[in-house]
Amino acid sequence: MNKLAFMVLGATMTVCASAQTAPQADENPMSSWLRTTYKGNHNNIVRTAEKMPEEFYEMRPGAQQEVRTFGQQVGHVANYNFLWCSQAKGEKNPNTQNLEKLTTKAEFLKAASDAFAYCDAVYDSLTDASGTQMVDITLENGQQRRNLRLGLLTLNFAHNNEIYGSMVIYLRMKNIVPPASEPRPQQKK
Repeated sequence: MNKLAFMVLGATMTVCASAQTAPQADENPMSSWLRTTYKGNHNNIVRTAEKMPEEFYEMRPGAQQEVRTFGQQVGHVANYNFLWCSQAKGEKNPNTQNLEKLTTKAEFLKAASDAFAYCDAVYDSLTDASGTQMVDITLENGQQRRNLRLGLLTLNFAHNNEIYGSMVIYLRMKNIVPPASEPRPQQKK
């Protein structure tokens, strides 16, 4: 069995085990898990964008022009949150511009905030039952496909996580501690 299959099996077993042992089992374990992980990732991306000083928004980790600047990473994640969440809602994408082409930190932060606010409503209303519904999606090449709503929103979360990982590199290059690596406050006993 490959590594991805083991990860999916492990996550499924964890959800099933926690549903069996929890005093008040969640009626929507998969959608609840996805919503919680999406919100953590959402917070990390926004905090990362806030932490990076504006003068480094044009920074690339190499000389290659095909590598996105830090700001373009923020715009990219906003573009795809609007795209995939609108498809999950069955709506026309409300974003009409390429958010990677913005120029100021304030513009990038607003785009990310708006995109996440749009997606928050989708994740907040998700249930396991609605997650198993098929939705129509349009790929970048214009092809039409059908996908599970839960699958599309999992893809969105995974993509966000991938971009967050890339953004961490930019922060580390400037000796800035990424949000997920910040020290946790001590619990009072």
